[in-house]
Amino acid sequence: MSLDQVFGRIPDPGSYSFPEYSLPQGDPVRPIAVTAEELSTLLDLYESVAAVDPTGMDANPFLRATSDFFQQTFGTPLTRPDERLSDDIASMLNDFSDDLGGKRLGVVDATPAHHRTLYFFLTTCKAYHLAPHLQFSPDPAAVETLYDVYERVTEQEFYLKRPKSVLE
Repeated sequence: MSLDQVFGRIPDPGSYSFPEYSLPQGDPVRPIAVTAEELSTLLDLYESVAAVDPTGMDANPFLRATSDFFQQTFGTPLTRPDERLSDDIASMLNDFSDDLGGKRLGVVDATPAHHRTLYFFLTTCKAYHLAPHLQFSPDPAAVETLYDVYERVTEQEFYLKRPKSVLE
């Protein structure tokens, strides 16, 4: 499947809203089946996305010097806009890897934060691919794998992990 077909299925960020996660008395999770091969594919896609510099600072020494000057002058930290998302994706992949436990096939618990991270991972891949100055062209099979995992999460119902009783 081509990238345009996969990216065409992603919900539009302007109209997409996340479901309400406030479930009382426990941690809401969505259990999904994931294979070690899918996890490896997602990790490779993450590494290719993390290598992209959307600001262009690595390729533009003038922009880098100007940013360093502003950082030194005003004392503001220099952070990339997608730095937090990269941390969230790495955390999610670590959680999935821990749940998989080295097995070839297993069930992982996707939390509401994982749901949001998968969606933003997909939209970031799409944005990087569509941005003319980035020349980002990921493996279509990897993006399709990411979309399949995201779709499994959205189709699954919540259940309470570690439910608490009324007496606690």
